[in-house]
Order: sequence, then C-alpha cells, then structure tokens
Amino acid sequence: MKKLPKVTGVLLAVFFSSTSFSAGTTPDFELEGLNGKVTLSEYKGKVVYLDFWASWCDPCLKSFPWLNDIQTRLKKKGFRVIAVNLDTKRADADKFLNELKPNFDIAFDPSGDVADMYELQGMPSAYLIDRNGELHSTHMGFREKDIPLLEREIEALLKRSKIMK
Repeated sequence: MKKLPKVTGVLLAVFFSSTSFSAGTTPDFELEGLNGKVTLSEYKGKVVYLDFWASWCDPCLKSFPWLNDIQTRLKKKGFRVIAVNLDTKRADADKFLNELKPNFDIAFDPSGDVADMYELQGMPSAYLIDRNGELHSTHMGFREKDIPLLEREIEALLKRSKIMK
C-alpha cells in the first residue's frame, strides 16, 4: 500500500473519473470485520458509503459521529456505512473504536490491499455506491461544513436508486 498523506479536512467530490476501474463498477472484497466477514457484494440493494479510515487521521475522528448519525437516520431507507480501517496494528483501531462506538459495519484492511484496489489517495476517502453496486462518486477528506452536500447526494441516490436485474 502506498504511504498516504495526512489529510486535514478537504472534501473533494469526483464523479467516476478519479479511478482506473471502470466507471460504475466497484471492486468487490471480503475483509475481517468486528462481527465476522464484511463482503461488499452482500450489500447489493443498499446505498453504501464505503469509508476508508485510520486511527491517526484527525478528519476520520471528526467524521465518525456524523457516520453514526446518518446510519441511524437512513438505515430504514436502505443506506449502510462500511468503514474500512487501514491501521497495521489492530490495537490502534480498537482503541479508536472503543472511544467512538460506531453503529455501522467495520472492516479491517491492515495490508492495504483493498485500499490499493480503490486507488486511495488520502484519508479519509469515501466511495458512494448505488443499490446496483455501482460507483456513484468519491469523496476525499471530511469537513463538517460539507455534511449538507453529502446528505443531499445520499438522499437523492436513495430516492432514485432502483435495483437493475
């Protein structure tokens, strides 16, 4: 895995063009999680906010309360947060999680293999995925002032996402 720069709070929305994987497709993965395996393809039919984070990332610390809140508010509409940790030491991640007590799915990618598949450029980075498992947009960084924009994007995707057979 590439060494990632520490991000201090920048939000950048990029639609499709920021990754070399095909526009609309998202690489599937299976990782160990807090409660068993986390497999992205099992979330098909849900709108997913796939968030990559690490315990040393200050914007990640700030994003977790919002992730808890939005997961609670939108879960019944078919929204899920999957947060993938990139710490090489599980103890660092566990300490962070014990303090913030997330109510969403946590997965662990200590080798950075999944982060590499998603061509991660900074922390935190998030990928908004529609109900068909297709990439809608990417977001790098986290700033509280950008929450309304993120929520409008998620709500719009929840309203228009239909599962295509």
